[in-house]
Amino acid sequence: MINAAVVAAEEKLGDDTVVLDVRGLIDVFDALVVTSGRSDRHVRALADEVERLVSLALDEVPLRVEGVAEAEWIALDYGDVIVHVFGESAREYYDLEHLWSAAPAHRRRSALAVE
Repeated sequence: MINAAVVAAEEKLGDDTVVLDVRGLIDVFDALVVTSGRSDRHVRALADEVERLVSLALDEVPLRVEGVAEAEWIALDYGDVIVHVFGESAREYYDLEHLWSAAPAHRRRSALAVE
């Protein structure tokens, strides 16, 4: 799941893709994948590519998707993995990396080792 989300973000040129490994910090999910787009169109394209690649690779669809209409912050909930696709200003404002600073952060290709 994480691999597919990271690859999708990289293929659509997501900015500063990071995986936060929250296992041991919270029991609700295992990881957050965070990436950014430069416009609402880019944010939607990133979220669409995550859905497409996860569906192709794992035959799974998100349990819930939020934020598509506004495309400032789209959240795709896959149960154990939550994918957050932010617009630049929303990512800066919500600062999930700071909020989850106790979680090990894996950037880019190093994120593939988290699973």
